[in-house]
Amino acid sequence: MVHDPQPAGLLHYHGHAGGRHWVWRCHIDTSHPNPAFWSFFAPYISEYEAGIFTMREYVGPGAQFRHLAIIAPTIDPLSPKNAPLPIEQAREIVARFGLDPRRPILTQVSRFDPWKDPLGVIDAYRLVKAHVPGVQLALVGSMASDDPEGWYYLDRTSRHAGQDPDIYILHNFHGVGNVEVGAFQAVSDVVIQKSTREGFGLVVAEALWKGKPVIGGNVGGIPLQVIDGETGYLVSSVEECAEKALYLLQHPNEARRMGEAGRQHVRHHFLSTRHLADYLRLFQRLSQGR
Repeated sequence: MVHDPQPAGLLHYHGHAGGRHWVWRCHIDTSHPNPAFWSFFAPYISEYEAGIFTMREYVGPGAQFRHLAIIAPTIDPLSPKNAPLPIEQAREIVARFGLDPRRPILTQVSRFDPWKDPLGVIDAYRLVKAHVPGVQLALVGSMASDDPEGWYYLDRTSRHAGQDPDIYILHNFHGVGNVEVGAFQAVSDVVIQKSTREGFGLVVAEALWKGKPVIGGNVGGIPLQVIDGETGYLVSSVEECAEKALYLLQHPNEARRMGEAGRQHVRHHFLSTRHLADYLRLFQRLSQGR
């Protein structure tokens, strides 16, 4: 099993020795690739017996596999991020970072990069705050010491937030790990994933699993998880994001209903048990030569 473009040439240069079946797993959207790149890259992946994509729409032009599998990512409900956490403990964790769990909290968990649109999330928060002065915003991410672009966009995000004491920009260098991310998701009133491009966005399923309505960008794999009007809302602008967040804050019963619907949606479609079953079906096809 070879994952994503970077090592895709392994089969070509290594050969089939050491593996009876070779599978390439693509985690990104290759539906509209750079033509020059794709003409170079496609011959390498065509050597694989099977290809796995998150969505059928993601299969690149002309990509041919003897076996094509569409397998969406899933979450592990027993991982530290997703395991049940007593709500009081979650509130204590969030409070350690300065937030007041008694006041409304909007949260986005994502990398700091343009496609996650943290600047747009801040703009939406400001529109909400004009109507709900007590609302707080948590932008929670993960940073790598060797990712200069991430640090640059984190700085842009911080400057866009300005001196607003109710905007909290946090990451792993502040001690935010998997348990802390889970706590933020559990305590938040509304979780946002305002991506402008997104392969899948497992953070959406994570938040839904915790019974929280999600406002997500209407792109990529997010609509697989956010059923518009049922488990949250799909939006395409700052104004739409603010409108839906304000509605959910002002209608807590509706937010709870959506959150519960979202948890059931994840239970049926995005838990690791389903992932395992999908892989076993593919392996059966490979072993039987079908």
